[in-house]
Amino acid sequence: MRYRVPGIQLWLDEPNEALERHVADRLGVATGELVSVSVARRSLDARRKGHPRWVMDVEAEVTGSLRVLPTGVEAVAAAEAAPPPVRPPDLPPVILGAGPAGLFCAWGLLERGVRSIVVDRGKTVSPRRRDVARLMREGNLDTESNMNFGEGGAGAYTDGKLSTRIRHPAVRKVVELFARFGKVESIKVQGKPHVGSDVLPAAVSAMREELERGGCTFLWNTRAVDIEVSGGRVRGLVLADGRTLPCERLVLAPGNSARELYERFAERGWPIEAKPFAVGFRVEHPQSLIDRIQYGRAAGVEGLPAADYRLAENPSVGGKARGVFSFCMCPGGVVVPTPTEPEMQVTNGMSNSGRSSPLANAGLVVAVSPDDFAAEGFTGPLAGLAWQRKWERAAYELGGGGYKAPAQRLAAWLAGRPGEPPGKSSYRPGLTHADLSRLYPPQVHEALRAAVRGFDRRMRGFVSPDALLIGIESRTSAPCRIARGENMQTPGMTGLYPAGEGAGHAGGIVSSAVDGMKAADAICRELGG
Repeated sequence: MRYRVPGIQLWLDEPNEALERHVADRLGVATGELVSVSVARRSLDARRKGHPRWVMDVEAEVTGSLRVLPTGVEAVAAAEAAPPPVRPPDLPPVILGAGPAGLFCAWGLLERGVRSIVVDRGKTVSPRRRDVARLMREGNLDTESNMNFGEGGAGAYTDGKLSTRIRHPAVRKVVELFARFGKVESIKVQGKPHVGSDVLPAAVSAMREELERGGCTFLWNTRAVDIEVSGGRVRGLVLADGRTLPCERLVLAPGNSARELYERFAERGWPIEAKPFAVGFRVEHPQSLIDRIQYGRAAGVEGLPAADYRLAENPSVGGKARGVFSFCMCPGGVVVPTPTEPEMQVTNGMSNSGRSSPLANAGLVVAVSPDDFAAEGFTGPLAGLAWQRKWERAAYELGGGGYKAPAQRLAAWLAGRPGEPPGKSSYRPGLTHADLSRLYPPQVHEALRAAVRGFDRRMRGFVSPDALLIGIESRTSAPCRIARGENMQTPGMTGLYPAGEGAGHAGGIVSSAVDGMKAADAICRELGG
């Protein structure tokens, strides 16, 4: 019989053989009764400075079966059967966007025997990589092929973290598929799965090739400009070249930079609303400093990964609590330019699978809402989008053009003075020393400063002379939400399935992928019904 045994702890200096002994003790059996022991999930607990330890969930097979299950131990259920096929529709579903939501929607449909057409305005990985390199090297932006548009979406070039806070049966499936196509079996046991920006593009391409072998069609360099709706039902996707792809089921999975799509929804009076999101800056430290803060005297011990952190504070500003938190923390990573429109400055972070960069970065962001947008004169469903654009333009001008990032030393910004020019940074095309207080309304800076002081109390040294603040982080999630009901369809637009981060219903690679699979399930329920 096979059992799941959670919370097995191993100190760094304990030999691997000790794992079987700990498992046997937990189950109340002799080590000789263990048929096999495998790690299902492993994470590092570094809360005791200087004494980090591994915490593991283990699957163990024993001879016979246990009469009484120890607390927390569960019998491992048999694998679920593959879902049954459904009746293919007369017209194949069309999926707009080849990011995580779109790809995993196509996968979920194909598993049930439904072939789809996937449309993306960008390019496949290889040519897209050259466009990304040109942006970083020369500050030359291709508005159709960049860090956001193209095969794999934004996730392909922004770190490849597969950790998520959502609880859904499909989470495990998403991780296993990335492990399979990226040939990185190790991520299946990581407490914080991380593929890496050097592996993820190839994994995405391998998945797409498998979908093509199954009969799915991909249209690249194909920009959508409208949706054809008649009698309250979707009838087709209108393309920029004048063609219309006829369909009765359209999955909108466009990513959080689908600004033209948001504008079209607002123009048509279709159901879309402004939503809260978070904005701020990228903060960059030497990785060795983060290691010392998090690991104490154990920093540098062989086998320890590059240390990360997750921080949050809720300072009160003007009598209102403001959520401030670290976002998309990239140990051993780099800060990258992620604009999609000319003369708008945006940044994000990424890291390769080995996380070998000498620098660490994270978003340092504060929640903003429609009240903040209205204070700047922006109202209506596109208020958040207009607010984003205002500060992205301001950041571009402050950086001096060419997608150079305005930057300031963290300690100087915190003290409200110019300070020395920023030092070493991973960001290309380069930094411009600037007064970052010129970006965002005062209440954003007030909340960020209060939170940073709190972060420094919890991580002594966070506000260090080498820490840099780099502008700006403005696209943590979509500024709009396209309405959908319990059937995953937009009210009044039968056959329209908004999915993923760009539709305002998910955030991050895994949750977007799961949302895409939920859209596929909804379509299959309709077809199977």
